[in-house]
Amino acid sequence: MIAQLRGTVVSVGGTWLVIDLNGFGLRVLCPPGTAAAQRIGLPSTLYTSLIVREDSLTLFGFADADERDCFELVQTASGVGPKIALSVVSVLNPRELRAAVASENLSALTRVPGIGIKGAQRLVIELKDKIGRLAGLEGQTAAAPAGWREQVASGLVGLGWSVRDAEAACDRVSALADQDPTPPVATLMRAALRTLAK
Repeated sequence: MIAQLRGTVVSVGGTWLVIDLNGFGLRVLCPPGTAAAQRIGLPSTLYTSLIVREDSLTLFGFADADERDCFELVQTASGVGPKIALSVVSVLNPRELRAAVASENLSALTRVPGIGIKGAQRLVIELKDKIGRLAGLEGQTAAAPAGWREQVASGLVGLGWSVRDAEAACDRVSALADQDPTPPVATLMRAALRTLAK
């Protein structure tokens, strides 16, 4: 999984940029605000999320890890893919997204292109319990170690499972984690893989 890039910006568009990594250029899709902040010829650091599809590998880049985490979390809701998730983080910053979901502010969520009232209701229902996890990370540095759930989910996504399937598998093995305050991630990963194999 590609989590971060640091290199020189060689070209910029409205929602993308190309970053040079010692002669290797990567095209990264990003929110308009992130693209607008880039300057050709200057170094840039992006926090990234790699979306693997049968016919493509698409890299999304964000100004900070919190924005990237929100992008990935929004995709765990039914019917939300990378395109709509990118729209969500383009319109609502992480703090606004957390507030909108926590307070069930449907009007804020429907400002996002592609999300109607039913989609906003679905986001609230499916993300309300999960969004609190991200809120607990607010104020921590990006280098803080991830909890077992984040490690297992990112491992499953790295193995090719969808973010939604990875989150569901984590939910199914959370009882094991509750039995041990410091669960071995490898044990939980194997258990999660077994639930996905059924």
